[in-house]
Amino acid sequence: MNMDVDGDERANNDCGQAGQHDLVGGPFAVIESDPGVFTDLVRGLGIRNIELVELYDIEPWAVAHLQPHGLIFCHLWRKDAPRPRAFDDPAAERVWFANQLSDDACASSALLNVMLNCPSCDIGEELRMFRAQTEEMDPVMRGLAVSNSHFIRSVHNSLARPSDIRGSINALASKTMDDLKKAAKASRSKQPPPKRRKTAPSPPPVEDGAETYHFIGYVPAYGKVWELDGLKSGPVEVGELPGPEDGAPAANVNAWMDVVRPALRMKMRKYGGAGDDGQEIRFSLLAIVGDQYEKANDEMELLRREKAVLERRLDEEFPGTPGWKELVDPALLKSAEVVFGSASGPFAVDFGSRALDRQKAILDTPVDQLASAWTECIQNTLRAKVTVEDEVTKGAAAQTEHIARTFDYEPFIEEFIAELGKAGLLNALLNRDEDGRPIPSGSARPKR
Repeated sequence: MNMDVDGDERANNDCGQAGQHDLVGGPFAVIESDPGVFTDLVRGLGIRNIELVELYDIEPWAVAHLQPHGLIFCHLWRKDAPRPRAFDDPAAERVWFANQLSDDACASSALLNVMLNCPSCDIGEELRMFRAQTEEMDPVMRGLAVSNSHFIRSVHNSLARPSDIRGSINALASKTMDDLKKAAKASRSKQPPPKRRKTAPSPPPVEDGAETYHFIGYVPAYGKVWELDGLKSGPVEVGELPGPEDGAPAANVNAWMDVVRPALRMKMRKYGGAGDDGQEIRFSLLAIVGDQYEKANDEMELLRREKAVLERRLDEEFPGTPGWKELVDPALLKSAEVVFGSASGPFAVDFGSRALDRQKAILDTPVDQLASAWTECIQNTLRAKVTVEDEVTKGAAAQTEHIARTFDYEPFIEEFIAELGKAGLLNALLNRDEDGRPIPSGSARPKR
């Protein structure tokens, strides 16, 4: 049953509204720890100009150019892991944090815990409403709101394999039946139910021999760096940031990585080795960064306008034919004729101010530097065009992989096996006789 806080009238609206909650609830399916999957999750939730990339090193040379907004650390959850302790940190009151209350919801929980603490990111109307509605809640109630949000759960499950969704539903049904049996048994024995204490959320259940992974978020917020683990009772302070409390200047945008790096190294040492030789890596690290396609597309349009202003000045300073064109590389002149395409917005919110700043800089450029500035503009455009094409190719591959991953092959397989049975071919494939009895090893197979 779906119901909205404003009553039955709004309950009939589109189920994608963030204010709509499923009071019955439902399972979250397992999704892969893959940057393409998380990027699809970000875009499905309505967050703009953000993508996730995998980090293979945390040293400054590998991270500084990305300028990450946050990190998501994925590691193998061990069955014998100690239960997280409960604690209260008054400094964490302003940090938006939700406990993970649903099995297999840790991916969405970690992503929300990070993104809802990034004021510079456009999280979209749905999540803005969700954040406003849960602002005054405690972590447990926020976790319940995440679990019961039809919008969040439907986006999350749209990225899972159909078999994983069916498995989650089956696990939920089995758990419900087990709870009912336990309740009935306790009722017959007339024993009072045990008193429950307010503690941190329970770790996700792990079946014997099964492996499960857990996601932890890291984000800079309110002058500090926080570890956001949905299985703990609250945010954990990693360290303090240099600069103003509500955000450092642009020059220190990567300063928070220097704070979080020691904590990441500890996590990697703890979860880095598995297997007999201890060399198998059982963790991954995803960085939440600006959309590379959006950046390159904006740069292409800025360079296109920069070229127009430069050529206007060059025509004024070097009139006639060939004029300024004899001062530049002929190969770049040919490239300049085809490298620029039509603009494709929307562009970043600060696009207009950046364009005006560049045009002003061109007007202030000395005459003897105009030709070299034009050359640099075309060279930068060629690099930006390569980036745009690479991002388009990467996006097409990710979409193909998404379709292959989420396509339900089970109906086809069932029908294929049924047709084999109708054609009398199934028993031969299963090494059975015409009556379906197993053929002993060494016996002659029936001839057809």
